[in-house]
Amino acid sequence: MTTALVTGGAGFIGSHLVERLLGAGCTVRVLDDFSTGRRENLSSVAGHERLSVIAGSVTDAACVASAVRGADAVYHLAAAVGVTLIVAQPVRTLETNVRGTETVLAEASRAGVRRFFLASSSEVYGKSDRIPFDEDDDLLIGSSRYCRWGYACSKAVAEFLAVAYARERGLPLVVGRLFNTIGLRQVGAYGMVVPRFVRAALAGEPLEVYGTGRQTRAFIDVRDMVEGIHRLTDRAGPEPLIVNLGGEREIAIADLAARVIRLAGSSSAVRQVSYEAAYGEAIDDMERRCPSLARARAVLGSAWPHISLDASLETIIAFHRS
Repeated sequence: MTTALVTGGAGFIGSHLVERLLGAGCTVRVLDDFSTGRRENLSSVAGHERLSVIAGSVTDAACVASAVRGADAVYHLAAAVGVTLIVAQPVRTLETNVRGTETVLAEASRAGVRRFFLASSSEVYGKSDRIPFDEDDDLLIGSSRYCRWGYACSKAVAEFLAVAYARERGLPLVVGRLFNTIGLRQVGAYGMVVPRFVRAALAGEPLEVYGTGRQTRAFIDVRDMVEGIHRLTDRAGPEPLIVNLGGEREIAIADLAARVIRLAGSSSAVRQVSYEAAYGEAIDDMERRCPSLARARAVLGSAWPHISLDASLETIIAFHRS
């Protein structure tokens, strides 16, 4: 039986991972400062005899050392997330993503954990127009005048730190580059597009599409995401492994809005909104974001991910409708 620490375990993806680990028989510790994570995300497992929840920050070395002590595996998901937060709090974004990751890596290495998963981001590919993104592609970060590239750079630095710990100190490492993930418990407060669209469609309000709406994304259901994280982390070995985790079917954001309206049976309209109006400043957006899944499927099988976009959207719509 494994003892696992999940940083950011009260967040959207983290809470689903906690449920998956408990279901697999693990003893699970959650470390979360509840700045964006929510206690109600863990309501389905509240009081579980193999779950403990620690309120604290990943930048607090003493707190992290206590949380990681005796753990076999660490899943480091704690991070600043969402364009709205990144634009509003760029200092916090960089401190959490870089200093927090460095602290967790140092304490995990010191504690001798046997597996370490780092949640990175598709944002590290930056402005690359080479589609699909391959894990060994060069990273093309944009100008420092745009906050989003500070976020992308912070996730890339976190990757470099993790790989350094793996190679110099023998930390068994898997880096997952997470692409656009959707599902239950995701909220639209930080700019996430699907919960915003679903709530607007069910309320009969306009669905606001930022920018041109022709930018494409490849979405993955959170249930497929945590399956990938769990199974890949079990393969952590002496060589660091960097893997894309996401969907492979691109869809334009304007088309996504139309699909949500159709599936929700809504009469809502679609309204185009500039980035400046949405975020208070210009956003240097990526026109396309789509991963190569060859490396992930070598471990997870050719049928992964299993859940279609429509099936995922229908689940989300049904939940919000109820």
